Amino acid sequence: MEHQIDAANQIFGRLASKIALILRGKNKADFDPAKMPKEKITVLNIEKLRFSGKKMAQKEYHHYSGYPGGLRTRSLETEWVKNPGKIFKKTVYDMLPKNRLRDQIIKNLTVK
Repeated sequence: MEHQIDAANQIFGRLASKIALILRGKNKADFDPAKMPKEKITVLNIEKLRFSGKKMAQKEYHHYSGYPGGLRTRSLETEWVKNPGKIFKKTVYDMLPKNRLRDQIIKNLTVK
């Protein structure tokens, strides 16, 4: 089933958790955790999402290369300007269960 969601003026985390629930298929009566759901979601107006609190200034993303001094830290504000769709997709990905289906389920999410 195809869903289109308008992200304009919605709160980031609440929308991400709602989308993760639909992608997983938990809103259906015939939910089976081992079955690949047939839900596809397209999110529109991703750049118009809102953040509650001071997340834009305070939230940080870390990347560690494995070498001494290789920890890179970037704020949500700089990452959001670069690619808001990537941040949103990663957030939904982290909300899905950590199993073999996760990589397949996230392919059903399109961010525009």
